[in-house]
Amino acid sequence: MRILVVDDEKLLVKGIKFNLENEGYDVDVAYDGEDALRLARENKFDVILLDLMLPKIDGLEVCRRIREFANVPVIMLTAKGEDNDKLIGFEYGADDYITKPFNIMEIKARIRAILRRSGSIDKKDNAHKIVRGEIEMDTLERSMVVRGKSVSLTAKEFDLMELFMRNAGRVYSRENLLNVVWGYESPGDIRTVDVHIRHLREKIEENSAEPEYILTKWGVGYYFKQ
Repeated sequence: MRILVVDDEKLLVKGIKFNLENEGYDVDVAYDGEDALRLARENKFDVILLDLMLPKIDGLEVCRRIREFANVPVIMLTAKGEDNDKLIGFEYGADDYITKPFNIMEIKARIRAILRRSGSIDKKDNAHKIVRGEIEMDTLERSMVVRGKSVSLTAKEFDLMELFMRNAGRVYSRENLLNVVWGYESPGDIRTVDVHIRHLREKIEENSAEPEYILTKWGVGYYFKQ
């Protein structure tokens, strides 16, 4: 799957590119509207993440012009959250809309959903399922089964579990987890992470006091058993 990320915030683009490539996507980037149009004409993309406010040509006009030659799904990224802005984006051909600040897990979920709707992902291929030990996760249905029983998770708990299960063995500091799961600009209290980890352990571990799956590397952070 090939994705084009278009935004003039280079640090933001770098973070999105890094995370999507870790998911196995091929990622191209553009920092202005002219370059975005050139890349869209010259290449076949499965999804385009397109910022509204761009140098040279704004995102709405880029979207309108892309619709003249391609039906590639377009997800608009913008700091504007008013309903009127969203309606204009849809009228110009956008398929979905994400308002900044957002977290990378939301972007991944939106991409998977839009690929499923466009037929690029077949639900039968099981690419959306992750199995680690006695835990099974379905990232399309956003459901989880532990030792044969369905477990109900909040949105953030699910995002944490998906991050851990996709990156088993990798240690994340509390600051890392806040950045990735709660949002790239989140100023949240790191104790929020501890609370969510405790709740997850209570839901998935046989004995939350002696966890088997979500482990602590003392002085560093948390990781999922490899």
